[in-house]
Amino acid sequence: MNAIGVLVVLGIVYLLSPNKRNVKWKFIVLLLIVEFLITWFMLSTKIGTWTINKIASFFTWLISCANEGISFVFPSAMANEHVDFFFSALMPIIFIITFFDILSYFGILTWIIDKVGWLIAKVSGLPKLESFFSIQMMFLGNTEALAVVRQQLSVLSQQRLLTFGIMSMSSISGSIIGAYLSMVPATYVFAAIPLNCLNALLIANMLNPVEVSKEEDIVFVPEKGQRKDFFSTVSNSMLVGIRMVIVITAMVIGYVALTAGLNGILGFFVHGLTIQKIFSFIFSPFAYLLGLSGKDTMYVAQLMGIKLATNEFVAMLDLKDKISTLAPHTVAVAVTFLTSFANFSTVGMIYGTFNSVVDEEKSHIIGKNVWKLLVSGMAVSLMSAMVVGLFIW
Repeated sequence: MNAIGVLVVLGIVYLLSPNKRNVKWKFIVLLLIVEFLITWFMLSTKIGTWTINKIASFFTWLISCANEGISFVFPSAMANEHVDFFFSALMPIIFIITFFDILSYFGILTWIIDKVGWLIAKVSGLPKLESFFSIQMMFLGNTEALAVVRQQLSVLSQQRLLTFGIMSMSSISGSIIGAYLSMVPATYVFAAIPLNCLNALLIANMLNPVEVSKEEDIVFVPEKGQRKDFFSTVSNSMLVGIRMVIVITAMVIGYVALTAGLNGILGFFVHGLTIQKIFSFIFSPFAYLLGLSGKDTMYVAQLMGIKLATNEFVAMLDLKDKISTLAPHTVAVAVTFLTSFANFSTVGMIYGTFNSVVDEEKSHIIGKNVWKLLVSGMAVSLMSAMVVGLFIW
């Protein structure tokens, strides 16, 4: 059933693709093969889990450095047992942007993008920058990853910018991995992270196939005359970071509030009706294709609706209370599905980030293609869960 589910999701995304002739099936098959191998490696070998944990520890270290600065300014907030989303997920952006801008200043990041992007591009069929971005957003998160490559984004066409928006729906942030692990099994969280990366490439290949010449497939490096001195660069990075935090905060507050308002309107006409419940009925066929049956099907469909309408935290908190009563397969597919930022408020975060890093005319490409972002986010989460479900019974 999971294997059939993979084919169904691919078929739906293909039907929704506005450019079916340019879909590169060779690379889609290659990505699927790599996914199966990676999933087997992570779930069936000790060295696989060790490798993922080491990669995650580096990004956790970055977040801990950021938390040092946040704690100095907001000691009481960071001392709380439950740190607010603003401090745990958004404020670290300031340091992370600065850290990677320093790497860019010395040419280290551009070199890594060029080499790693070239390797992933051989499998994905997408340009080097897009391929590298998929790896980068595995632990940095969409807003941080977009900020890190903002100089590159400023010189890209609108069609290529849309690819970044589509892929950004499937990321998570290293700053909240710890929060995930306090609620659900670590194995499936770490399995979902690389699978989301590969599936983001796969779905982007279908929803927004692009053709880029060798001359265009380069990593943008600013001319020496455009570069500021080191301390000006660092200071400017910090200011860029705080502006992004403000914009993203406004977007998240607004979209969550809109969801609450919509639920209030629906409840006025039908008692107890919410957007989450509506989505749970819509997603129940996909929950069945995850290899579930009976009560587990409707419960996981409900988690899907909660994630899309609110966020994965709310869904994971619900799952945490029931996880001991669920079958191993149900737990595996549910946790894998929930491990990403794919929801309505994330669209607002991505649009806010694009408004911050590129000009307004270019950022409109995101507003015009919100449906592609939502389809991508849900398709990637389903694909990752279905692949993991093949290995856990």
